[in-house]
Amino acid sequence: MSDIVRELLKLQDQEGWLPPDRLEALAAELRVPLHQLESVSSFYTHLRREAEGGVEVGVCRDLSCRLAGSEAACRALRKRAAGDAAKSDPMVVREVSCLGRCDRAPAAAIGGVIVDASDPAMVERQAVAPPRESAPRAVRGWPAADPYAGETGSVESARRTKSGEARDGDAYRVLRAALAGSRTAPVETLEAAGLCGQGGAGFPTARKWSLVAAEAADSKHVVCNADESEPGTFKDRELIHDLPHLVIEAMAIAAWCVGAERGTVFIRHEYEPERRRLDAAIAHARACGALGDGIFGSDFGFDVDVFVSPGGYVLGEETALLECMEGRRGEPRNKPPFPGQIGLDGRPTLINNVETLVHALGIVAHGAEWWHGLGRDGFSGHKFISVSGDVAEPGVGLFAVGTPLAEVLERHGGMRGGAAVAAVAPGGASSNWLGPEALDLPLDFDALAEAGTMLGSGAAVFVAEGRDLLDVALSITRFFRNESCGKCVPCRVGSEKAVALIEKAGFVSAEHEALLRSLHHTMQQTSLCGLGQVALAPLLSILSRFPDGVRRGPAD
Repeated sequence: MSDIVRELLKLQDQEGWLPPDRLEALAAELRVPLHQLESVSSFYTHLRREAEGGVEVGVCRDLSCRLAGSEAACRALRKRAAGDAAKSDPMVVREVSCLGRCDRAPAAAIGGVIVDASDPAMVERQAVAPPRESAPRAVRGWPAADPYAGETGSVESARRTKSGEARDGDAYRVLRAALAGSRTAPVETLEAAGLCGQGGAGFPTARKWSLVAAEAADSKHVVCNADESEPGTFKDRELIHDLPHLVIEAMAIAAWCVGAERGTVFIRHEYEPERRRLDAAIAHARACGALGDGIFGSDFGFDVDVFVSPGGYVLGEETALLECMEGRRGEPRNKPPFPGQIGLDGRPTLINNVETLVHALGIVAHGAEWWHGLGRDGFSGHKFISVSGDVAEPGVGLFAVGTPLAEVLERHGGMRGGAAVAAVAPGGASSNWLGPEALDLPLDFDALAEAGTMLGSGAAVFVAEGRDLLDVALSITRFFRNESCGKCVPCRVGSEKAVALIEKAGFVSAEHEALLRSLHHTMQQTSLCGLGQVALAPLLSILSRFPDGVRRGPAD
């Protein structure tokens, strides 16, 4: 793993940006060509090549925040900032991609802390005095007692536990039990449960672990992908904040099963409070003997570090993530080979997202039958869902698989102001939109796929009647355009042309729609990763399902 991105972030923390002379010095220190640092630093959205000359206020421009009025909030903040231009430290207002705070829309970020963008006067005050963090909302449906593992506790209590002076609750009991058994037993339990990946792709978890375990290599790596950056998705944020020890314990069990000795949590830079919680949990795990050499007296050693993303939705794609960790531009690799064969620094690498690991730990702890019994009406398991949009009480809920979307909405207070549902995207911004008839559909990968959409990243975005659905669709298309890494010509050019076409006309005619569908077909067939393959799909789903709800041309 390269130090390039970490050192660039450290330099930016010190200087506020990346001055050319400091970049030259850093290149000499790292013994890499200056052009390599130039290439990397110019790619990532969080890295600044110019000094701002003020306090940056980054206002989220994407789906849930746009529904909550971020566009008007940004205009008001810019107007106020214009009056502050003479100040020594004026506000610099910038539109940014999704901050992962869709439950607090419209959101803005000041120095890594999230604030309410809808109150310009308050934002201005907080730009002068560093704002304090506010606690995240509780996960709905999550029991008060942790069903998977013990208390995190303090580092000091963990040291006493390791020395035998006291027990720290029942911390890391699942890992202790796993180390006393065979390396294949947890994988067999996951296979019986049928757990699949919870980040969007839905690949069978046991199969992924087995493939990495079967690779002959002297060194392997485990990566927890905590870079959820799709509008509407923020469940992994809550899990890391409230239950970081579950992620660490699951990574250690996964490492035991596949034969890895190192692990990394790749977390987005906007999740600074969660990163600090994770760092504390890692320190606790080391102190109580759950990480390090000879874990709990066994011959198994494993340790975890944290890698902070320099920004970019495309880094959720696992090979782009690996490119970033290796100190390059985050552009997806050609596959095969897959990361399980040749991953980080050429080593077989297991990559799972936060929720997948948390559920895997529960299944290993309680068994496959327990998992099957959590579902409703013949379904198995439970699912964390991020809920946002025009709902009364946005947040994260834990639902039995098989729960109807109507119940998801009800648990979050229904629609704001008692409005009727016009449309819902059950799997985040990349999922196809459905009408109010979808409220009867169950939360399930296969059931939603049959309905023409997907459960995806587990993010239900509800939109009320009266909304401009073309504006909703265009907001998502702009997001994918903005977040394209640019490596694929079809993705880079196609997404830009789609946005430009609609923005110029202000409507979608039959001729426009035919062109958009042709673009989508080309992007779907030729894009290197999922971003380009789905970039126009949400837009086209709205055109198909709501032909009377979007602005059409005069000829239509």
